[in-house]
Formats: sequence, structure tokens, C-alpha cells
Amino acid sequence: MKFGGTSVADAQCIRRVVDILEQHHKAGNEVAVVVSAQRGVTDQLIEIAGKLPTAKDDSAIAPLIRALSTRHMTTLEGAAPDQVAEVGADIEERLISLQNILFAVYNLRELTPRSKDYIISFGERLLAPIVAAALRERGIPSTVMDGCEAGILTTPQHGESTSLPESDERIQRRVGPLLKKEIPVIMGFMGCTRDGILTTLGRSGSDYSASIIGAGIDADEIWIWTDVDGIMTCDPRVINDARVMPSLSYLEVMELSYFGAKVMHPRSIEPAMRKNILVRVKNTFNPTHPGTTIVRNGQRDNRVVKALTYIDKVAAININGAQMIGRPGVAKAIFTILADHEVNVMMISQGSSEANISLIVDESHLSAAVTALSDLMKQGVVREVSHNHDVCAVAVVGAGMAGAPGTGGRIFTALGAAEINVMMISQGSSEANISFVVHQDDGPRAVRVLHDEFHLSEASDE
Repeated sequence: MKFGGTSVADAQCIRRVVDILEQHHKAGNEVAVVVSAQRGVTDQLIEIAGKLPTAKDDSAIAPLIRALSTRHMTTLEGAAPDQVAEVGADIEERLISLQNILFAVYNLRELTPRSKDYIISFGERLLAPIVAAALRERGIPSTVMDGCEAGILTTPQHGESTSLPESDERIQRRVGPLLKKEIPVIMGFMGCTRDGILTTLGRSGSDYSASIIGAGIDADEIWIWTDVDGIMTCDPRVINDARVMPSLSYLEVMELSYFGAKVMHPRSIEPAMRKNILVRVKNTFNPTHPGTTIVRNGQRDNRVVKALTYIDKVAAININGAQMIGRPGVAKAIFTILADHEVNVMMISQGSSEANISLIVDESHLSAAVTALSDLMKQGVVREVSHNHDVCAVAVVGAGMAGAPGTGGRIFTALGAAEINVMMISQGSSEANISFVVHQDDGPRAVRVLHDEFHLSEASDE
């Protein structure tokens, strides 16, 4: 079971988490727990780490340490009052370590990827001992482990590392034996290299940790506890009658995640897929709701389309040039230079003439992308690069679209009837995702039109 930042935001939330764990423990289930940092803490750590190398002075460090101490000690006092002295001393010791590395970054005027990983792991380092203490307060034995101690071995890429295959055996050996007698609490978001150097797992890293741990202990199920009832047909801020989907396939969740839906990182599904483990997404604040189950083939549904994602903070880049036609290696040059500048490409479309390639990137990556592609213009690989901020992207997702004639026709007929102009279309070979780009102002309306066209607010007949 993994509990996210909102699920452990304060003492009351942690008591609710322990209620859930106690119930499953008493029922005879063997449970391992992965926890995130408290909501907002990792963002605070990222912010200060980024500012210190160029800061005028070190005055920001002491207030941050005091704020983190106050927040975590208050949480500890409310969640495990009988263990304040012992666990509080552990938290204060960890805060001294954090303070020392922050001063080092300031004094050296350098933030290395390795130092940044160490700093941003402290949200989990401060929180996990409190959850374990709250379990012990209920009479349930509990040990705290960081990701490395639990056995998660990773590639050496700081900030975006990936679990290695030998993690399974290490996790089974280190975590497996504990499950018979206690509930281990494991810090999410982190692992270590074969040399023992700490690494972090990137966005939704705690979900990924939970899936890695679940695969390692051969779990029957992996439960992701969050603050919503499950995975929804669309973002409820865009569609107010969006519905929780009872079941999705691994493929559908990966398609939604790749396209930016705040569901789970696509890598979070991979360890579960490898071991064919059922994943549940449930609401800590409404634990009786069945949530969404994620399995290999999903649940049979009478609809071909399951969900929509909508992203408005994107930009379109158009790359043109007759010299691109029939010239081997142009696409390689484009995507290599974008990768070198750490630009994530979300969508790709190329005309059959080969004279135009269109890309969709995150808006925050646009400047880096334009800089990178300018180099290719100077080299004569491409002739022209233009970009457009006034766009948004929509993805239509459903495993039932594969081999189902007419789905694309329904999508674009409905959009045409609503007088919504489609600027770019992209479809993957899995056929489980059709993505398109429209003008910014048309985005919410496009989602509404398709949500209605495919009756996604209505429960399906299975």
C-alpha cells in the first residue's frame, strides 16, 4: 500500500492511514507500506536547493529547518504522542543532516545532481518514522526503511532513475521476512545504485517505489491510496460529471499517463505488469469506495472509449524544409538534439511528404526546444522552425478502439459538428490512443463534446 502526500498531510490523516492498515493487519493480510513526503515538502526542498548556489546569503536555511521541524513534530505529537521523545530525536537528527547539506551547497556554490537527490529525499526521511511510530502506538510492530535498505537498486541517473532487475531478489530477502510479524514502512521516491549512492525516481516516484516493492515481494495486489475515488473519465475540473472508472487495463493507464493525466507515472505500471499484479487506486478519505482496478486486460466494456485527457500548458512546434524529403537521419537529428536539451516530446505527427514534422512539447520546454532546433537550422538540416502557444492537446483513450472501425470518424465528426478545428492528429500503433491538437479556447469544449459523444458520464453495461 502506498500513501501519497495528501494522505499523510497531518496527524489526523496519519491516524486515518493507520486505521486502514490496522484493519487489514487484523484481517490477516501481510502489508508493506510505502509513503510519500507530506504535501508540499518536496516542492520546498526543490525550491531552496535551486536557489542556494546563487543566493546572496544563507538566511533561507534556518527558517526552512524550523518550519519542517515544527510541522513534523506537530504531526508526531498528534499521531504518536507516546513516542515523541524517541522518534522526535530521530527527526531532529535528520534535520541536522539536511541543514548541513544545504549549507554545503550554499558554501560551494554548486548543486550537483547527486546532492539534489539527497536533499529532496528528506521529505520521505522525515515522514516515514512518524507513520511507523503511529503503527507502534496501535500495538503493530513497524520498522522504517529507506528505498535502498528495502532493496531498490537503480540506474545511476539522478532525478529519473529506473529500477534494475536484481531489485526483486533483494526486496524479497530484505522486506519479505518482515511481513509475517510487522508492517514495514518504506520511504518512497528513492533507491540507490550498486555503489550505494542515493537516487530518486522522478515524478510519481513513490507510486513507482510501491510497484517495485510489490513486484519484489510477489504481492497479490498493489494499492495506491490518494485523495480521489479512483481514475476518472476526465479531469473533473474540466468535466464536472466525470465518472470514476471501475476498471482499466495496464495499456489504458499507460496511455493516459504518457499523455500527462495525473494518474500514475507509466513506469509505475511496469513492475506490476511484469508480475501480472492487480493495482488498485483508492481514496484514503473514502476507503469504502471500490476505486479503480488496473489489470492486464481490463474489464469488458460496451464502449470503445474509456477516458479523455486534456492538457493546456503545451506548445506546438512545426519543423519544415524540402531538404528533409528522403534524407535519412533527419528525424534522428531532431529527436537527438531535443533529448540532449532535456525536451520531452508528447506528440509527433509527420506528413507523407516528409517535408514537415509537427511536435507537441510541454510549455516549459519550448524555449529549450527552439534553441536546440535553431542549431539544426544553422546546419542546414531543416529550413524553418515555428511555434504556437495558443494550443491545447486532447487524448482519447480506450483499448476497445483497437480494431474497432469508425471510432476516428465518430471523434472528428462530433468535433466538426461543434465547429472545432483540429490542427494536428497523432495515433500510436497500439490503437488505444488518438490524440489531437486544437486552439486553446476550443479545448474544454472539445473534451465536453467527446465526453458526451461517448456517454462517458453514464455507467456502462458490461
